[in-house]
Amino acid sequence: MSHEAGWAHAPGALRGPAWLQAPGDANALVPHLWSTTAQKVDGELHVGGLAVPELVADVNTPAYVLDEADFRSRARAFRDAFSDYEVFYAGKAFLCTAVARWVQDEGLSLDVCSNGELSVALRAGVDPARIGYHGNNKTLMELRRAVSVGVGRIVVDSFDEIERLASITAEGMTSRVMIRVTAGVEAHTHEYIATAHEDQKFGFSITNGQAMEAVRRVLAVPGLELLGLHSHIGSQIFDSSGFEVAARRVLALQARISEELNVTLPEMDLGGGFGIAYTTQDDPADPAQLATEMSKIVEHECRALGIPEPHLSIEPGRAIVGPAMCTVYTVGTVKQVQLDGGAVRTYVSVDGGMSDNIRTALYDADYSCTLASRASDAAPVLSRVVGKHCEAGDIVVKDEFLPGDVRPGDLLAVPGTGAYCRSMASNYNHALRPPVVAVRDGVARVVVRRETEDDLLATDMGDQ
Repeated sequence: MSHEAGWAHAPGALRGPAWLQAPGDANALVPHLWSTTAQKVDGELHVGGLAVPELVADVNTPAYVLDEADFRSRARAFRDAFSDYEVFYAGKAFLCTAVARWVQDEGLSLDVCSNGELSVALRAGVDPARIGYHGNNKTLMELRRAVSVGVGRIVVDSFDEIERLASITAEGMTSRVMIRVTAGVEAHTHEYIATAHEDQKFGFSITNGQAMEAVRRVLAVPGLELLGLHSHIGSQIFDSSGFEVAARRVLALQARISEELNVTLPEMDLGGGFGIAYTTQDDPADPAQLATEMSKIVEHECRALGIPEPHLSIEPGRAIVGPAMCTVYTVGTVKQVQLDGGAVRTYVSVDGGMSDNIRTALYDADYSCTLASRASDAAPVLSRVVGKHCEAGDIVVKDEFLPGDVRPGDLLAVPGTGAYCRSMASNYNHALRPPVVAVRDGVARVVVRRETEDDLLATDMGDQ
């Protein structure tokens, strides 16, 4: 009989989740969890031709290490696999000026969802015509700026937004738009990152007729050019079944628009959300497989509906930057905690935590990690890596086998932290957000510097 509080409280030896198996060698990397240049050399983690201990000696820890060659190769893989599509890199996953330039270098377009992300893109010199602008509550100021700089598409998300755009185009400006629709798909992912079911804030429902009404209203606004429909079913998706259901429903709406309004929409965006491997339980599809499956779905549905195939676009973010980055921490304390039934859990505390990776606390996300600074002959021990913040939920890696002799001063590295870690980082407990260090061919450069105490105090106006 299982313990009512879960497996961690059951009598007997401490066990991890069923998918986590004790490694034969606790020093070895699981290759598909890491960037392509990551390797162990005499126990030390190397990325981009540099030893991580040497790299972080210059910038301290915690630090995000971004493998530029890996990022670029994943961007190219999507560009080449989806050669008939327009591929937008979803900047919300992680964006800085260097990354925006890499995206443009590799022939991708860029998706932004805030005025700040647009500012980064423009500073990087991204062609505004290659920028798409998302967001469920764009202000009049944000929309006016997006229209005035000439972004290639604005993804409309509400009737209020249509009215705001109408007031802007009434001033003589024009804009190309897509309409985000809710396809009523229950994606197999955490509820906070599932975005195509009915009960959530994004898009116009196809089922209740709002999507069709949004089309009518956009078509009635002088100065707005309707490119097509946009559908995004969620994030960390591992199979194409959700995309198939969404595409079928969106294309059915497109056919209805053609029949009732005599309008052929030239484009359709299937969104992003392609999953990556955070742990050994994850088995993501590669871009070529995704492209084949998604193209077949659209081709089949369009043939069945008797409508022309629209020009397609997708928005990978996590799938490009996620595996390209790891986070490096320094161990501060190691604590053995007695649990029910005589089991013992090893808590390894590091110098970061939920301020640099909120995903474990927010989404119950799983991560892996490795001892990055030395080799060890000690037997692997099931451990929990935790942060330094004043929250019991401040967990970095819930369960991982680490060498039993992990001690203060060791470096731990967590793979797969490129997406939504630095971009969602905070100053909780007045922590300073870590730097991002890009590495390539044995050369490291800081692309986002570490915050300083001066940064932290700059907005504190005291008792003036």
